[in-house]
Amino acid sequence: MATEEVNKPQSLPPYPELILKALEALNEPGGSSKSAISKYIESTYGELPDSTVLGNQLNKMKDSGELVFSKNNFMKPDPSAPPKRGRGRPPKPKAPVSPSTVVSPPRPRGRPPKDPNAPPKSPKPKATPGSGRPRGRPKKIPRSPGAATVSTAAVSSGRPRGRPPKVKPQLTEVSVET
Repeated sequence: MATEEVNKPQSLPPYPELILKALEALNEPGGSSKSAISKYIESTYGELPDSTVLGNQLNKMKDSGELVFSKNNFMKPDPSAPPKRGRGRPPKPKAPVSPSTVVSPPRPRGRPPKDPNAPPKSPKPKATPGSGRPRGRPKKIPRSPGAATVSTAAVSSGRPRGRPPKVKPQLTEVSVET
């Protein structure tokens, strides 16, 4: 890349100037296409170092408002035309403020800082829950390896763990006599 910059002719003005001069010289009513601008610059200043740079500069100038793009042609913006509005909803118009009115600065965002001169707050007494049990999941009780396979929950509550088995109705035998 360094060799391209060394070989580039020093007589070329910046690309925005080249583009504006080309638009003035071509002076087409509907604007000039990218290829027309490129051909004019090549005929006037000689070979362009890179053709993609011209396209990038045209897009930059279009985005900044120096050029207007319509029907695949670039042209200078009309000075009497209103400025192009951005996307989204326009902001609400601000009511004029009389010079005698003092406007206070807006409140800062976030939580206000603590007052260093304020007395320290007494810690709140912890409310004990009504059941007397601590909050959260109970601690896991480690089982000894010789313990029975029946869980402690089954023994303590009298019920086995999980969903109870489905109760099947008793079948009565019916004898068929002929």
